[in-house]
Amino acid sequence: MNSAGGRQFQGLTPRELRTLRGLKTPAGIQRFLDELPYNLSFTARSPQKVLHDRTASCLEGGIFAAAALRVLGFRPLIFDLEAEQDTDHVVAIFKRRGHWGAVAKSNFTGCRYREPVYRNLRELAMSYFNVYFNLRGERTLRRYSRPVNLARFDRLNWMATQKPIWFIAEYLCEIPHIPLLAPAMEKRLTRVDSRTIKGEMVGHRKK
Repeated sequence: MNSAGGRQFQGLTPRELRTLRGLKTPAGIQRFLDELPYNLSFTARSPQKVLHDRTASCLEGGIFAAAALRVLGFRPLIFDLEAEQDTDHVVAIFKRRGHWGAVAKSNFTGCRYREPVYRNLRELAMSYFNVYFNLRGERTLRRYSRPVNLARFDRLNWMATQKPIWFIAEYLCEIPHIPLLAPAMEKRLTRVDSRTIKGEMVGHRKK
């Protein structure tokens, strides 16, 4: 973990910082996200806006989690899971005792928290593979990015701006992604069965 100075939290109020520190652990951040309604609107709220509006999409939840992790002393890291015929998934990641874990907001049950038990980011990304599918039951996860330290956007006040933070999503679209599957594997993928689909969509919010 890295200690964090006050300048890193510029724009967040003392009350907001107390709320984030009160989450205490990555699992506590996940519980907070789980209690928020899933945001189906096309928005890009900052972490401060998520705290105020009490709703988050996948993108907003991942970035919020990175901000909360930063307040708890972790680096504010995210990585992007890239899909085909589906939406990408933005996940906050953290490292504990040499192993990776994740915090995420999702409209699907299995695309959320990961315990820090994964030796590398490929293992972590692959842990989402079997539960990453579209509404046709097609397995859609294909690639993942390297970690992105959101401190690179501090000058844009990403944690507390009232403006949309699409610049983070745009950056994720520009950086290289690493393939998870060989082309031959992709051709042989089976569809997800109805039992799995039903289980993964518990609590799914429809438009």
